[in-house]
Amino acid sequence: MNARPSFLLDGDEVPFEPGQTVMQAALAAGRYIPHLCYHPEFTPHGSCKLCTARINGRLMAACTTPAETATEVASETEELNDLRRTLVQMLFAEGNHFCPSCEKSGNCVLQALGYDLGVMTAGFRHFFPDRPVDATHPEILLDFNRCILCELCVRAAREVDGKHVFSLAGRGLGKHLIVNAESGRLADTDVKVTDKAVEVCPVGVILRKRVGFATPIGARRYDKSPISAQALADAPRPLERNRE
Repeated sequence: MNARPSFLLDGDEVPFEPGQTVMQAALAAGRYIPHLCYHPEFTPHGSCKLCTARINGRLMAACTTPAETATEVASETEELNDLRRTLVQMLFAEGNHFCPSCEKSGNCVLQALGYDLGVMTAGFRHFFPDRPVDATHPEILLDFNRCILCELCVRAAREVDGKHVFSLAGRGLGKHLIVNAESGRLADTDVKVTDKAVEVCPVGVILRKRVGFATPIGARRYDKSPISAQALADAPRPLERNRE
């Protein structure tokens, strides 16, 4: 019997397959590490830093760090969860997130992470940026007010849809989401309502028109169970290997 290699996560052994990251191995083993920009179908990106863990004493993104033997990972610590709460508070402060009136409430990853991490206060003065809403497409609404720059739509369009609909432009506080059209209008791109990029937005930026609140508040994804449980339920599990 060939035992799989493993590393330690918060003191427990986590097996992994060669090529897996710390995040992939942890989720496959039923261990949750908070994350926001990670998606199992796309190339890991490491943009949000919510999954930062202390790996062999260094702070590193679990979604992009390869799993290796003789590795010790600390994730579920008060120090790291404090940092994660701060990052979530900053994301709320940098955009216009009004959860009670948002169509994504209950299905929003940012909101669900706030609940799961125990974010109880704003933490920072809100910027209230003046961002446009693009309603030019007949089936899709694009509300830039809620963008958290996770690039999930960028990666989904490129890696799954085979398109280049979305991108990020600018730097620092001026960084923002744009669409691939000379006019800057979503209607002038080749996006389709069935595209993966439309489905994958973790907040309320990309919304299908005329289906708002079809599922009532209280019966939505993260109303039923916390994001930590949902992430583990969705995580790919390794196939059982034949053992001699």
